[in-house]
Amino acid sequence: MRRAFLLGGGAAFVTLILPRASAAGAQRRLVLRHAATGATFAGPWHDGAVPDPVAMRDLSAALADPGCTPPLPFDPATVALLCDIAAHARLGPLEIRSGYRTAQVNRRVRGAGDSLHIRASAVDLGVPRDRLWAVAEMALRLGRGGVGIYARSSFLHLDTGPVRRWGDADRAGKREETLARIAEAWARGGR
Repeated sequence: MRRAFLLGGGAAFVTLILPRASAAGAQRRLVLRHAATGATFAGPWHDGAVPDPVAMRDLSAALADPGCTPPLPFDPATVALLCDIAAHARLGPLEIRSGYRTAQVNRRVRGAGDSLHIRASAVDLGVPRDRLWAVAEMALRLGRGGVGIYARSSFLHLDTGPVRRWGDADRAGKREETLARIAEAWARGGR
C-alpha cells in the first residue's frame, strides 16, 4: 500500500512539476523589422531562463531609430512584453515604427520629454487596422505598462512604465461610457 502511495505521489510530482520546468526552459523567439531603418531581427532572444546577450545586442541595434547610434541596450522586460503580445495576438513579423531614440531624435519627432523611448523601454508597433483594437485590448488586459492607441496611424505604443493608457483609447472609453449612459436611460424609460 505504501509503495502504491509513493509511486502515485511520484507520478503526481512528475505530472505537476515537469511541464512547468519544460515551459520555463522554452526558447523565446521574435521576428521583426524596423520600418524606418529596414533593420531586422529573426530568431531566439531568450533561452527560457535568461535573455541571450548577443541576441539582445542585435535586438537593440534593430530597435534603434535612424540616427540613434550607438543604441542603448534595450530593456528585456519590454522585449518580453512585445513577444507576449505578438504570441497572444498571433502577429506575424512585427513592424516596429519606433524603438530607442536619443533625446535629440525624440525632440525632433516631438516625443514626450520623459519618453520611455529614450530609455530603450518603449516600442511603437504597427498593427493592421482591422486588428488594432483587439491587440490594444489585449495589451491593456496584460497590465504591464503603458498602451497608447493611434488608430489613424494604425500603431500601438507599448512600454513597461506605469500602467496607463492614452491616445484613441481615451476617446474609445468616453464613447463606451456615453453608450452605457444611453442604454441605462433607455432601460429606465422602457420600464
